[in-house]
Amino acid sequence: MSHITLDCIGLPCPQPVLRVKDALEQGARQLEVLVDNEASKNNVLRFAQHQGHTAASTDRPEGCFAILVTAAETPVPQADDPDLYRCAPPAATRLVYVISSDSMGRGSEELGWALLQTYIQTIKEIKPLPDKILFYNSGVKLVTAASGALEALKQLQDQGVEILACGTCLDFFQLKSAMRVGQISNMYTIMDAMASADKLVSPF
Repeated sequence: MSHITLDCIGLPCPQPVLRVKDALEQGARQLEVLVDNEASKNNVLRFAQHQGHTAASTDRPEGCFAILVTAAETPVPQADDPDLYRCAPPAATRLVYVISSDSMGRGSEELGWALLQTYIQTIKEIKPLPDKILFYNSGVKLVTAASGALEALKQLQDQGVEILACGTCLDFFQLKSAMRVGQISNMYTIMDAMASADKLVSPF
């Protein structure tokens, strides 16, 4: 047995790991393992590397992953660890919300302002919570005394969400003294937060 493909799509953890273990014990030298969730991908990689084999994954369409496992020439026996067969949760996603206007949608500005405040008030109900919420352009009005979303933003901040508001934008609208939540930031920090995020969410 040399190169085989294990189609583990649809199989719950820890079945993909157990199938990889069986195939390697039966003499497979190279395995292509297909899985459809992060937990299974991470567990197969962790198991193979723990046993001294090499393993790397590539993304496939529709959220699937292909993991190439190459057996070591001289495997180093490792004690069987029950933790290797447990389903490790996927790594946390760096989620960033971007608020770049003081109105949600097009049409009535008054309605858009009300909708945006409700949108922000709802963020705390959606899991996972974001790492950061970025406010720039007229979106900075949401962190000032005139905002109806201040209490929601303060609650999010208390839960560890970083609230960043563009200092240049606050100056432009003459709102620095009216700021009531978050930190004054700059374009470099805002760009860095966006570039390092795994996912950006915006209501616009």
